[in-house]
Amino acid sequence: MPDIGWYGLVLLVAAGATAALTVPARRISVRVGYVAQPSERSMHAKPIPYGGGAAMFLGFLVAVLAAAAIPQFRSIFSDSPELLGVVLAAGAMFAVGLIDDARDMSAPAKMAGQVLAASILYFMGVTMWEFKVPLAGSFVLTPGIVPLITAAWVIALTNAINFIDGLDGLAAGVVAIGGGTLAIYGLRLMDVGLIPSDNVGPLVAVIACGVCLGFLPFNFNPARIYMGDAGAHFLGILMAASTMVIGGRVPVGTSGETYFFFAPVFIPFFILGVPIVDMAFAFIRRTARGTSFNTPDKEHIHHRLVRLGHGPRRSVVILWAWTAILSGFVLFPLFNHQVNAFIPLGAAALGAGLYTLFHPGLRQGNGEDADEELDEAPRPDSGQVDHPVDVVRLPT
Repeated sequence: MPDIGWYGLVLLVAAGATAALTVPARRISVRVGYVAQPSERSMHAKPIPYGGGAAMFLGFLVAVLAAAAIPQFRSIFSDSPELLGVVLAAGAMFAVGLIDDARDMSAPAKMAGQVLAASILYFMGVTMWEFKVPLAGSFVLTPGIVPLITAAWVIALTNAINFIDGLDGLAAGVVAIGGGTLAIYGLRLMDVGLIPSDNVGPLVAVIACGVCLGFLPFNFNPARIYMGDAGAHFLGILMAASTMVIGGRVPVGTSGETYFFFAPVFIPFFILGVPIVDMAFAFIRRTARGTSFNTPDKEHIHHRLVRLGHGPRRSVVILWAWTAILSGFVLFPLFNHQVNAFIPLGAAALGAGLYTLFHPGLRQGNGEDADEELDEAPRPDSGQVDHPVDVVRLPT
């Protein structure tokens, strides 16, 4: 049985280190001009520094070093190079996001960076091996398909986190809730013997949760610092890595005790349901309009909530609540098996509720006025790639 206390200690180290590093990161960002300037497309009235991504990445490294010093985690570091692969891939993704924040990389260049990070994960063994599909059975992935699935998984989750980072504190809160849920889920699988105790997934998920908790006090509205694209991409790679090694490692042939033991690969679609739904709607919407997938618009979930009159803070809290509800559908049946039969029905009800609440038809009537007001008012934005803002360039 995993020792929960040591995982909790690593979470506290990650949160404390990130919080401590955010203060100097903010000061340095201001000094070098790494800031988001106010404009007609942003909500902030004064320059807000980036640098939160750097604080989170350094907090992550501190937490990894702390875990390496704990004897209970020795097997995670000694039995395989997977954690080293996560560190290297996270560094590569952070660097890509940092360059994009400063220089506005093209979409193909960002995609190449994401593929590079996915390749690092693959060659270091951080990928899924098999997965189960309800009513369709279990599938063992062939060596030829694993790299493609790894790359697709990394690209999907990285862009999902990046897309939702449009309001102060939204992405950090969603990943904090999702990372914590994924860690509990992975530890539960360890407890029942479905994944080994040296699985790196729960540790990476705990650290992701910790760095977000340490960063949130500085990023919630009104934000004093932004994570930037560097932070969003960094969080995306952590969630991609942890979900693959937890959801894609349950042995084929395991009958399972609950619906979610039977189909663990679908867990990320619940834990990260809000950003994944947002990304899926964006893809469908932009494809129907004949525009590029990277073309910015004001139709994201958080934009719609603001247009409904919730305001930036309340919109963030609502989306946190949805993330917590979706995560509850993962955790509750792990400890109460009597609700198994209601899980598919409940998931369908949640999906229908999201579709109804955020359907474009809601813009009719008061929605049109809200659209005009939103066009005239500052746009809710955290200065991320999907909603670019003017940036003071770093000196060359």
